[in-house]
Amino acid sequence: MKNPARIQTLVETVKTEYCLALPGSAKKINDDGFILMAQDHPNKLFRAEYAARHLTEGEERLGFYKYAVWLPVNHFLTGSSAPVTYKSEGLAKLLRLKNLYITFSGYWPQRDAFMHTGTFKECEAYAVCGRLPEDFNDVLVVASAGNTARAFARVCSENNIKLLLVVPDARRAKLWFKEELNPCVKLVTIGGDSDYYDAIRVADEVCKLPGFVAEGGAKNVARRDGMGTTVLSAVTTIGEIPDYYFQAVGSGTGAIAAWEANLRFNESGEYGKKKMSLQVSQNEPFTPMYDAWKEGSRQLLPMEEAESKKKLSQIYADVLANRRPPYGLQGGLHDALTDSNGDMHSVTNEEAKNAANIFIKEEGIDIEPAAAVATASLMKCVNEGTIARDAIIMLNITGGGIQRFKSGHPTVYLQPSLVLDIEKFDAKRDAQMIAALHAGERKVRRV
Repeated sequence: MKNPARIQTLVETVKTEYCLALPGSAKKINDDGFILMAQDHPNKLFRAEYAARHLTEGEERLGFYKYAVWLPVNHFLTGSSAPVTYKSEGLAKLLRLKNLYITFSGYWPQRDAFMHTGTFKECEAYAVCGRLPEDFNDVLVVASAGNTARAFARVCSENNIKLLLVVPDARRAKLWFKEELNPCVKLVTIGGDSDYYDAIRVADEVCKLPGFVAEGGAKNVARRDGMGTTVLSAVTTIGEIPDYYFQAVGSGTGAIAAWEANLRFNESGEYGKKKMSLQVSQNEPFTPMYDAWKEGSRQLLPMEEAESKKKLSQIYADVLANRRPPYGLQGGLHDALTDSNGDMHSVTNEEAKNAANIFIKEEGIDIEPAAAVATASLMKCVNEGTIARDAIIMLNITGGGIQRFKSGHPTVYLQPSLVLDIEKFDAKRDAQMIAALHAGERKVRRV
């Protein structure tokens, strides 16, 4: 694919009116598109505070950006699709639930879902990149276990935004696409038994160099409010705030985003004032947040790196592999669970695989392992009698339709420009080598 000038396919340029605010503080600042944390409150998450008190949906042609009045963006990028919410029939009947609503993010043309990477991580990417200034010409750096990298690669490739991805080499197979990517997207993989946390370490070193900008993960308000559009979809479709929200979590950012969206709806009062109970789940045997929550701890419990990596290698939903999630931050998952009267669950590989099979049989679409973990946790709660069968339930299917997409589209894989050995990683030397990739060198090298 040729390296084009910036693709002029923006739907339109707008400036959502908002500021960044620290909950519990009078501190409010104007956003420049890059701010992640307050220097004087490094353990507290900023939130976007919007001028629009009520959610007004834009036209369907805007895709994901139809929710722009509650997104911290200043322009719309091409190719987006919004999450889709519908009332379940098959799974609801099987579980004898009267009000089960499924919010689907992925590829399912029959439901008007067109996320070509098959995951709600596209919501993050379109929000984060839409928050950047239109004249942004530095390199955005994203560390990922796979799905986030695929989403950002698609969005940045189609909109000619320079991107550096840092991904564990074992997750390289997740970087599939329907066509060759724009060369503005570069990939570095970390070999050996590296995981997502190792990718974050390497990305952090690169971001110390001029011209490289950290995407920021959970600290980025655009990432959270982008994922929060799943709740916007659910509430506007159902006509009220759900009683329960189910999702699997690796970092917990999606659940934090759901909680924040719920609070925003409560402030507007348009759909009443109710806090949906967050019911989030992890995949056994790697359950650091579940373990901390059940122990009543705000901090993650100690675990040796070797033990963490061993457990990570055994889980079905490998995208949930985060050894350093924002669990204990002020405004993090612990606070979200506490404030929403929520709970955490653990799901075995067998339970998740069984749930995936049941979902495709009852609902008619394949789902990703993380979504299967969430489905399995819902099934467990129903079977244990902890969820009333007439409750209004939102099941967040964070990825699906990938098998359907691949069956109708040939796919290509993004190849790494550099493969690092984490055991030999030298921060200064290797960060400089990675930085040089955007000067044009694309041949794979191993160090």
